[in-house]
Amino acid sequence: MTTATAPVASAARAFTQELAGDGILVLTLDVPGEKVNTLGKALMQELHDLLGEIEKRTDVRGIVLRSGKPDNFIAGADIKDFTAIRSSLEGETLSRQGQAILDRLEALRMPVVAAIHGSCMGGGLETVLACRYRVASDHPRTALGLPEVNLGIIPGMGGTQRLPRLVGLATAFDLILTGRTLKASRALRAGVVDEVVPPSILLEVARRAAVRLAEGSLVPARRGIPLSERLLRPVIFSRARSTVRVKTHGHYPAPLAAIDVVEKGTSTSLAEGLKLEAARFGELSVTDVSRALVTMFFALQEIKKDAGYPEGTEAREVHKLGVVGAGLMGAGIAAGGAEAGVPVRLKDTTTDALGRGLRYVREVFEERLERRSLTKYEFAERMNRLSASLDYTGFRHADLVIEAVFEDLDLKRKVLAEVEAATGKDCVFASNTSSLPIGEIARDSWRPSRVLGMHFFSPVHKMPLLEVIVTPQTDAWATATAVQFGRRMGKHVIVVRDGPGFYTSRALAPYMNEAARLVEEGAPIEDVDRAMVDFGFPVGPITLLDEVGIDVGAKVAKSLYHAFGARMAPPESMARVMDDGRLGRKNKRGFYLYDEAGKKKGVDGSVYARLPGGGARKPVEARAIQERLAFAFLNEAALCLQEGILRSPRDGDVGAIFGLGFPPFLGGPFRYLDHLGARFAVEVLERLRAQHGERFAPAPILVERAREGRTFY
Repeated sequence: MTTATAPVASAARAFTQELAGDGILVLTLDVPGEKVNTLGKALMQELHDLLGEIEKRTDVRGIVLRSGKPDNFIAGADIKDFTAIRSSLEGETLSRQGQAILDRLEALRMPVVAAIHGSCMGGGLETVLACRYRVASDHPRTALGLPEVNLGIIPGMGGTQRLPRLVGLATAFDLILTGRTLKASRALRAGVVDEVVPPSILLEVARRAAVRLAEGSLVPARRGIPLSERLLRPVIFSRARSTVRVKTHGHYPAPLAAIDVVEKGTSTSLAEGLKLEAARFGELSVTDVSRALVTMFFALQEIKKDAGYPEGTEAREVHKLGVVGAGLMGAGIAAGGAEAGVPVRLKDTTTDALGRGLRYVREVFEERLERRSLTKYEFAERMNRLSASLDYTGFRHADLVIEAVFEDLDLKRKVLAEVEAATGKDCVFASNTSSLPIGEIARDSWRPSRVLGMHFFSPVHKMPLLEVIVTPQTDAWATATAVQFGRRMGKHVIVVRDGPGFYTSRALAPYMNEAARLVEEGAPIEDVDRAMVDFGFPVGPITLLDEVGIDVGAKVAKSLYHAFGARMAPPESMARVMDDGRLGRKNKRGFYLYDEAGKKKGVDGSVYARLPGGGARKPVEARAIQERLAFAFLNEAALCLQEGILRSPRDGDVGAIFGLGFPPFLGGPFRYLDHLGARFAVEVLERLRAQHGERFAPAPILVERAREGRTFY
């Protein structure tokens, strides 16, 4: 139905109103001067006042709430308001204020339909949950979720209460406890939204739904909490707690708090449930864990603005990507390029290698197809962007070539020479090396200003960090090109200065060496791993060595030992382990046993025969293990900052958390050092130095900060 529209004047700064002849009021939210809509205090006050006006109107039959932003509905609450909270009571009050406004939205006599296009996160999803009907666009950028646990808190505007009442406990927990997001199609299947339509007709469909709701001809189906879940409530909540404890090791209080609030809240009224939610939100808002996670959130925002190259530098568009080396890393990079929408040419020296590489890429996308995060059309589209070759045919017009061959300096120099001969003069060459200095790789380059490092982490499609390594010769535009393409691949990008091991491999090396020394000294393998998982790392260091490959670890260790001497010397017995044919999970022979599918089973006791003391193991206190490994890591990170490898403590924290698995709840190595205090850190390092040797000598930058009482932030 086509009707004339008449704009209705509004004093609201972010909301505009348009009332059609059919009585449907379209509210468009578009916060001026901002790329996304966020629910700050000022905006919530506007909404409160606006709802008061609408409640009095008799000419409005229904409402459609939409966004005026091109790819964003509501990104969530304004985190700046959250950081201003100074007490649990302030946090609880902020939550109650938001809840009251959404209660008012839900209680309007006229139906409210949310027309969702773009990201709808946190407070945005809580807002649409208070609407009577939800229509989402099928655009790839439309996604819905409750990511509050990633900030160490729980949803505070009704999410823990309205979502389970709408879709059931299991589906609600899948979102609330993980921070996972849903594309529109999955949100429809889950019952979070009622319809999914193309963006071009989103408003039309939403208006039609508002009319039908007002007429009473549309009665939304609501699954609610099914009978099976109501009967099995104790089992569901018990299993949820067990799962969370296994995954978080007690370091993250928010998921367990969310379970408590959902359990108690859904057994009483919505009003009582909201009170419980607000109280727990307030408690969590001032915890050290939440503060650390929020600072990391801001750090990720900052690195998008502070890109690591001079302001005004223009990145060149990557229209075609070349990848040399079809192993797991090369194939993973190729998959990332195809995902980013770029034609990719993958090269290797044998058809078998190319076949394995293409099969791996297919498996990456098939996994997403099975999880329904890709459609069949999108799967085919990505695979069609890939082509393979045994030579450099197809590389002539590549804008960026990423080399991912074995960690061998001569081989990498050879590949660089071949690529330079096969590509145009402005093609950027990036080495995916984990430790070899880029300047050494580029020693004989015809155009060293186009050479840099792009250090991806394995598996590429899952690990979120990209470390871009630049030399004094690297052109700023080449750096910008690599950074922007990394972001296009969905990575958090840090730019570091060239040097052996750069930042991530160099900071990790003393940590891994210390773990190996403990095993060499007689500590049980599982004790070392368990201690560091309990500390907060996702996997233990010995498991990580098996995952990376014992041979790869040995090559990195050799490179760093050559550069830094005794401080980076790996334990001698590690060479004997490798000489025994143990490469780790990839050949199912490492420190652990693996089944045919490559799944870890348990420690391979026979490995002890290659170590001093054999099978006679002596337990080591977990705290002693954690202290040696953690402070080896912290000290090396500080040295990287002191020597200018790192541009800032912020980059060091982002790199450690997203590349190396440093515990996010500690905020990164530099936030953690500030929490401990430089003086305390120096005291611990001096004690370890007296016990274990000069490799624990405190970094001068730590000694200086201890003397002056300064912090890194």
